[in-house]
Amino acid sequence: MKRFFLSPFYHVGESHLVFNMMSLLWKGIQLETSMGSSEFASMVIALVGMSQGITLLLAKSLLLFLDYERPYYAQYAVGFSGVLFALKVVLNSQSENYTNVYGLIVPARYGAWAELILIQMFVPGVSFLGHLGGILAGLLYLKMKRSYSGSDPLTAIIRGVCGVLRWPLRFISDMFRLRRGRISGRGTVGGRQTGNVSGIWRCQACTYDNSGWLRTCEMCGTTRTSNTGSSGQASRGSRDLTLEDLRRRRVERFG
Repeated sequence: MKRFFLSPFYHVGESHLVFNMMSLLWKGIQLETSMGSSEFASMVIALVGMSQGITLLLAKSLLLFLDYERPYYAQYAVGFSGVLFALKVVLNSQSENYTNVYGLIVPARYGAWAELILIQMFVPGVSFLGHLGGILAGLLYLKMKRSYSGSDPLTAIIRGVCGVLRWPLRFISDMFRLRRGRISGRGTVGGRQTGNVSGIWRCQACTYDNSGWLRTCEMCGTTRTSNTGSSGQASRGSRDLTLEDLRRRRVERFG
């Protein structure tokens, strides 16, 4: 059972691992963007189990019906290639375009089959049953997806787990946002100021409501005078600013 679930995550060397991860990156970006992270994760988990199960059934069938014990059943297969073949089937299932498979132009929906044959012909030591099991797993997944119209329970579980893990991060983010809000003000511009608001002073140059913690206006950079209260007043000179002066101050303020 341990080898059944962990063999896709073992690789025979760095080149094997890098090649598979590059293929996963190329296919995963397109699939995850189109279906969402939760559904993509549930699909990968399902394809890992299905590809491993189909590969095992194929090897057992060859042992029972054709007595192929040494070539298939008594040898091991490792790597993520079976799942990658399944992802390739899912990715190209609705495509009407053509794809380049090691220099051979074929319809995209048959690209996985062409790659299966070419890799078996030119790359020694690859697992034919592992790759074939991945293709069959992708076809079976598509058939089950079309026949089942309800919500995927595995996707719902993954979304629930992600929501639980995301809650502490959201809580910490809200704490920092509130703390930053007290200091920076984030006031409003213009409008009528009805009464005095505690901790808020209005810039008379640009009518921006600033936090009481600030000494200069966030919008135009006008300095707050020392005799301002909670709804403070700026210097009289700032009231006579022209629109061009105000624009220049804002440009200088925000770089």
